[in-house]
Amino acid sequence: MPERSENGARGKRRSIVRTVTVGGKFTEAEAKMLAELAAQRGQLLGEWARENLLSSGLEQARNIENMALFAEIQALRLILVNTLEPLLRGEQWSAEQFKQMLLYVKSNKHRVATELMESYCGGTGE
Repeated sequence: MPERSENGARGKRRSIVRTVTVGGKFTEAEAKMLAELAAQRGQLLGEWARENLLSSGLEQARNIENMALFAEIQALRLILVNTLEPLLRGEQWSAEQFKQMLLYVKSNKHRVATELMESYCGGTGE
C-alpha cells in the first residue's frame, strides 16, 4: 500500500521500515479531534501522531539540554560574583575557602537557574 509523502500526496513506500508500534487510549472526542488535526495537515492519523510525538520528544530533550547549559552559566556567574567582590576588597582566600565556595556553587546552581528562569518567564527579569 503506498504511503503519503511529506506533502500528503500518495507515493512510493519509503525505504525506512518501521516495526515498533506505540499506542495510547483516547476518548471518542479526543480521537475525533486528533483525526481532524491530522486531516487539516493532509496526513493520516498515524503519520501525524508519529510526527508530533517525535517533535515533542525532541523539544523536551532540547529543553533539558538548554536548562543544563543555563545552570552551568549560572554556576559561572555565582563563581564570579562570590570571588570577585572579596578579591576587589583586598581579601585573600585560602584554597579551602575557594573549595567551599565551589561546593556551594555546585549545590545551588540548579536552584539559582530555576529561580532566574521563573523570574524571566514571569516578566520580572532579575
